[in-house]
Amino acid sequence: MSKNDAEPRVSVIMANYNGAAHIAAAVRSVLRQTERSLELVLSDDGSTDESLRIARAAAGDDARLVVLAGAARSGPAGARNRALDVARGRWIAIVDNDDFIHPERLERLIGAAERDGADIVCDDLLTFYEDGARAPHAHLRGAWAERPHWVGAATYLHSNLLFGSGAMLGYLKPVFRRSALRYDETLTIGEDSDLVARMLTGRARMRVYPELSYFYRKHSGSISHRLNGAAIDAMLAASDKLEGGDSARRHALDVHRHALRDARAFVALVEALKARNFGAALSAARRRPSALLLLREPLKARFLPRRRAELVASGPPRVTLLSRQRIVGSTNGSSAYVLALAGALKADGYAVDYLGPSPKTFGRWAVMKPRPELHVFDSYRLRGGVRIGSLILARDPAIWFASFAAVLDRVLKTKFSKPAEYAQGATATRSDMLYVARHTARTTHALLCDYAFLAPLAPYALKPDAPTFTMMHDLMSARVADQAEVNTVKISADEEFRLLGMNDGVIAIQAEEAAKVRTALPASRVILAPHAVEAVAAAQPGQDDVALFVGSNTAPNVVGMERFLREAWPVIRAARPNAELWVVGSVARALGPAPEGVKMLGVVIDLAPLYRDAGVIVSPLHTGSGLKIKLIEALAAGKAVVGTPITVQGVEAEVAGAVLNETDSPAFAAAVIRLLGARDQRETLGRAALACATAHFSAEACFADLVSAIRGSVGDAPAQKALQVELGAAQ
Repeated sequence: MSKNDAEPRVSVIMANYNGAAHIAAAVRSVLRQTERSLELVLSDDGSTDESLRIARAAAGDDARLVVLAGAARSGPAGARNRALDVARGRWIAIVDNDDFIHPERLERLIGAAERDGADIVCDDLLTFYEDGARAPHAHLRGAWAERPHWVGAATYLHSNLLFGSGAMLGYLKPVFRRSALRYDETLTIGEDSDLVARMLTGRARMRVYPELSYFYRKHSGSISHRLNGAAIDAMLAASDKLEGGDSARRHALDVHRHALRDARAFVALVEALKARNFGAALSAARRRPSALLLLREPLKARFLPRRRAELVASGPPRVTLLSRQRIVGSTNGSSAYVLALAGALKADGYAVDYLGPSPKTFGRWAVMKPRPELHVFDSYRLRGGVRIGSLILARDPAIWFASFAAVLDRVLKTKFSKPAEYAQGATATRSDMLYVARHTARTTHALLCDYAFLAPLAPYALKPDAPTFTMMHDLMSARVADQAEVNTVKISADEEFRLLGMNDGVIAIQAEEAAKVRTALPASRVILAPHAVEAVAAAQPGQDDVALFVGSNTAPNVVGMERFLREAWPVIRAARPNAELWVVGSVARALGPAPEGVKMLGVVIDLAPLYRDAGVIVSPLHTGSGLKIKLIEALAAGKAVVGTPITVQGVEAEVAGAVLNETDSPAFAAAVIRLLGARDQRETLGRAALACATAHFSAEACFADLVSAIRGSVGDAPAQKALQVELGAAQ
């Protein structure tokens, strides 16, 4: 953004001194905000390393980066004041050069501030440790972590006690309306909290939201660790400048100053102990006995070990799949696609981990029985689940109650139960976010988000430099447009593309939708990766008078089959009285009583015998989007297929000549009738289907670009040295 552009909504201020190790992630996280009307003012404080070059490289050609260089070392407050001098935004946001922020942070915080009439807003910190000594954790606890709070000057001062055990609001990184106030350059630590305190004494309105959207890195070089007597003396002097105000504020100031004096005595005590000057230590303790109480935290840290993480052994680079999809095997099209993609990565030498951050993945069935296909995952973790033998059981009693109600409905033909929430589109909770942080714990080298709805969870893996790709499956907004989907999330095209644009790249399953994403997101990398299948050796013409439909209980399948059974099947039976239709998959549950000649087979583990024996595969779809995975599986089985324009949507050119494509029910019925009695025609179509599957839908053809993209970002060398990560049942 040039100086001649319109005033940005927000100026992000980043002070920098020798931040080469982490500044690239910090800069990228700011410039990738969904709030696009911003500038990033990087104020250098006399750095002697390569941090400015790294920052410029991270920004690429993004003109919104403004670099202030050439100043002598003055401390973070001075660097921020220089940034304030040139900042043009209506709002000012503070981001440190060793931290990073969630892509939605500024849009959400500023939107909330303008909605609620706040002058200062803060979110929660997700604190993580460079050395892995502790598990990642939220900063705010209790009521602060449950709902927004208005904060006055007295509350703020009470919270900011050095070595205190409360909310410690001074650690939070503020976003505030631009004002005439400036940072106190005598402070080397606590400059943010001092500025906020002065704004509050000037009657600014502050609101704290329990959003975990600031990622706070703890490492050996963190400024907050450099506490010394001079820094505390400067903080005491700054507190003396605050106005007394009402009795509550005066009392809060007294408590605040008392805590600073305790901290000052504590620092003197510790310095004396380190120097083995026990006389000076005793004198310091005698002068201010209350400072001895501050020893409890370092003593607890030394003698009460926290639960430490296990070591992850060196091995192949790891790819983490973030998913809320109930994947127990190749039981439906979307699960089959995920497993095929994971298999391609596994074959290329990567370890693939499934991470399910939400108990909503269980739906209303409290028991999951993984099938052998899940061995493609090196680990399978699902929050709220416990593995007992070969089963994964839900811990939540409410899920068990829902399962019981659903069983009653099936047995008694009642309607006690309700459909489960559409898990993929569920709103991520605080517990979901912490689960991702604790169970990836920076060991992953790349992330895959299963559906666009998972994109906002990717930053909680705490690997801002790891390439992240979203598997879109299909355009969910297109599903909404056709009004066929039930039990799903209504999402607009704008919102869907906003989610897709959060990550490094998008994995599209068919070419037509890939083109739409490229048009909407020209800066994003779009990888076309159709569903891959393994083809049989020869065409399978099957038996006369046997038709097969395979599908899960989704709206496009239900709508298509209801129309087929109503309009086409009676015509087929009239022409061929011995014709049978096998309906396979959970779609059978939604279709009601079977018409004459129709067998509702339900879920079948092994489809190979059914594909072998059926004469014609029918796919009478009239709604839906994305690649129809069951179509590709039928082609790989060497079958004659009768479909519709929706069936072949996005792969029309690839399947031309391999699928009979009919637009209305009479023509559809006529094609099925003709094939049911013509083995030679079925065999001809089957050979064309096999050729199509081999040429366009083999694993090499489908996933080569994706594997290449991940290899190019991650590399194919062995994993780096073992890292600390928390494992276990943390919720």
